[in-house]
Amino acid sequence: MSKYVGFADGASSGNPGDAGIGIVIKEDGKEVLRVSKSIGVATNNVAEYMAIIKLLEMTDDLEIDEIEIFSDSELAVKQINGEYKINDEKLKELNAKVQSFRSITKFTVTHVGREKNSDADKLAKEGSKRGSKLHNV
Repeated sequence: MSKYVGFADGASSGNPGDAGIGIVIKEDGKEVLRVSKSIGVATNNVAEYMAIIKLLEMTDDLEIDEIEIFSDSELAVKQINGEYKINDEKLKELNAKVQSFRSITKFTVTHVGREKNSDADKLAKEGSKRGSKLHNV
């Protein structure tokens, strides 16, 4: 059985400002997908959640049953894992969307430092500046 890992990041050039998401999915250590996409105007926290949601949508599209997701957003990771309370209504909605994928895909979300999420970080920054690009590898 293949092992899938995903890296998700969101970036915002203001708070709120032009925002983008970056995603990298690997199968057994080999990159199979990378996404850089503009999401319009959003806060950094919304962008982080949107990256995780898009990654989960892609796992469904790729028929991936189980994935380990890494994000450098401590806030999003701890909210998704139930460790932090969510006060913001928009983040509550986005968290509910993430949780809805639990019926489709088995996943974990783990916090990592920026240095371990650098590819997704670069893609998110590109997305916030240049619109949408999808790369099949």
